[in-house]
Amino acid sequence: MPETTVETAPATAAETAEFSSDDTAPGTADGAAVQGRSLGRIAWERLKNDKLALAGGIVVLFLIAVALLAPVLTGLVGQDPETHHEDLINPLFGTPTGALGGISGDHLLGVEPVNGRDIFARILYGARISLLVGFLSAVVAVVLGTVLGILAGFFGGWVDTVISRVMDGLLAFPQLLFIIALVSVMPNDLLGLTGSSVRVFVMILVIGFFGWPYIGRVVRGQTLSLREREYVEAARSLGAGRFYILFKELLPNLVAPIIVYTTMMIPTNILTEAALSFLGVGVKPPTASWGQMLSNAIDYYDSDPLYMVIPGVAIFITVLAFNLFGDGVRDALDPKGSR
Repeated sequence: MPETTVETAPATAAETAEFSSDDTAPGTADGAAVQGRSLGRIAWERLKNDKLALAGGIVVLFLIAVALLAPVLTGLVGQDPETHHEDLINPLFGTPTGALGGISGDHLLGVEPVNGRDIFARILYGARISLLVGFLSAVVAVVLGTVLGILAGFFGGWVDTVISRVMDGLLAFPQLLFIIALVSVMPNDLLGLTGSSVRVFVMILVIGFFGWPYIGRVVRGQTLSLREREYVEAARSLGAGRFYILFKELLPNLVAPIIVYTTMMIPTNILTEAALSFLGVGVKPPTASWGQMLSNAIDYYDSDPLYMVIPGVAIFITVLAFNLFGDGVRDALDPKGSR
């Protein structure tokens, strides 16, 4: 039998448009185009779902704002961290008059024993010292650790050996004892700084110097893995120099672990500063410090327990907030994470 062919007329433009409007894109329910998500967006969406991390981040931002606005906030309540109020102190026992350590409308958290300085004002100014030392010493540690860690991991050989042995030596060194000895013999004037500013400057440098091996080890290990990746070999084959590969190919891929370890390092530095001030080698009075307030409260923990509780709670909340936020950032930036 002869074959019968059926000819169909070509579709008109209207029919084509009607068909296109009814047909949906693969993998979508409403025909919307599939949009890719960057790593930063994925990390932010994960972080938003972690309520504890968000709460910690909000507290961290609040503490930073309080520290920056300490002069304004103390001015609003009409108090100063160095003004004495001996009229509010019992002359016989040296403790604040009234209940709960002298808490009143004028003194929101009471006053200190013996001298009567406002605790609320000193807590705000103490936050400035703790956050300043915590952040800047972390910056020093991150800069040193990143530079030396990436050099050790990329070049290897004797460079890696020397840097690794230095890291091992610093990790085994008694950091706290060295800081105590160094701060104790520092002059009162240094590089144009005087008094407590000298001690803050020295604490930042020393805490940062002894903290860089921790992040340096992490950066070195990540660099050892990344330097064998295909994109590094491709950059080499195209004639890229060593420093181009270091800072254009490797460093951007190290941002995530560096951020994570920075957020975990800051609370440790805050605790170190509080410990030094508690031992009497931190900032000098009358400069406010949470560790110094805890040290002074030892003699009055039975007669005025609130004086010890308030700076202790301030340290606890600050460290907890940074740790919660750091854990959330770590989970959000983890490429193998599912949250």
